[in-house]
Amino acid sequence: MKSLKTTCVHAGTIKDEKNGGVNSPIYTSTSYAYLDAEEAVYPRYYNIPNSEALGEKIAALEMAEKGMVFSSGMAAITSALLAFLEKGDHAIFQTGLYGGTFHFVSAELERFGIAYDIAADNNVETFEKLIRDNTKLVYIETPSNPLLKITDIAATAKLARKHGIISMIDNTFASPVNQTPLRQGIDVTIHSATKYLGGHSDICAGALACNEENFIRIRSMARSLGGSLNAQDVYLLERSIKTLVLRVEQQSANAGILAERLSGLEEILKVHYPGLPDHPEHETARAQMNGFGGMLSFELKNTDPVKFQRNLQLIRPTVSLGGLDTIICSPTMTSHRHLSTEDRIREGISDNLLRLSVGIEDVDDLWADLKQAI
Repeated sequence: MKSLKTTCVHAGTIKDEKNGGVNSPIYTSTSYAYLDAEEAVYPRYYNIPNSEALGEKIAALEMAEKGMVFSSGMAAITSALLAFLEKGDHAIFQTGLYGGTFHFVSAELERFGIAYDIAADNNVETFEKLIRDNTKLVYIETPSNPLLKITDIAATAKLARKHGIISMIDNTFASPVNQTPLRQGIDVTIHSATKYLGGHSDICAGALACNEENFIRIRSMARSLGGSLNAQDVYLLERSIKTLVLRVEQQSANAGILAERLSGLEEILKVHYPGLPDHPEHETARAQMNGFGGMLSFELKNTDPVKFQRNLQLIRPTVSLGGLDTIICSPTMTSHRHLSTEDRIREGISDNLLRLSVGIEDVDDLWADLKQAI
């Protein structure tokens, strides 16, 4: 088996047979010959050369049979969910979902006649109590956004197999560097590729990986929904993934140091990071992750969160995550702004909570900026 670093660089690359170029050629055509083809090639069908090649890279990273890329993480999530859910079905979602996922589930599923439960916590025992005769799917997100809660992946997969239902995971925060859920029994793993896979804050994309049977089903739905990614962005995403391991390893190392230092400040009420020994699910994270990731969040005790962010000089208050630069945001103003106040309180997302996406800068420079801002 090739190492993950080598897989990032070499898997899913189109060989330039004509000119011998190192990088994959970009196929920008939206029209392809069909008379001698097994099926029509068309961007919306997810089968143009660049899209298929990058799917192979995603599959190799996640140790899956098949992979796909989408125009956004939400395009991947909605395509996967609607591929397996139909009128009369029921689905289970863990607590602490990404705000966009929660909004889709709570605002749209019932319009399709799909019932759902959002579990009171992220324990597998709670999931099992919610299973009905018409339950078709269980969906988890670990580490979760923005509180970095950890769900037991193997136990969730075992539960799904026991009851004959599909298991899905949002693997965005961990990335394939720190977590490979399919090896632990999950059926479908999903990414907002805008984040760590893209890694440079210049691509909006999504991705997923699964076995061939599930791939065929999801691709059929995805073709109807039309969330394919254009060839230029597919190329940029493939280029970015080549440095995925190097980036994520540095980001994870920096985040671990900052989490430990922040937890020692009296101005900080609480730090949420699975690598800290006092994290409630630290041992589960150790068992299922190769590293604890580049994301953390913390709650300020007596400091205004907006003023704190304005005081930062190196770290920038911006949306999204997973890029080379360290950025910070208030979830109540960004990723979870669509949630009601009651929903945010129930999820434990306070106005004083700040989410930090740690980049690849020198960790001492980042620490100095955080301290002076406080």
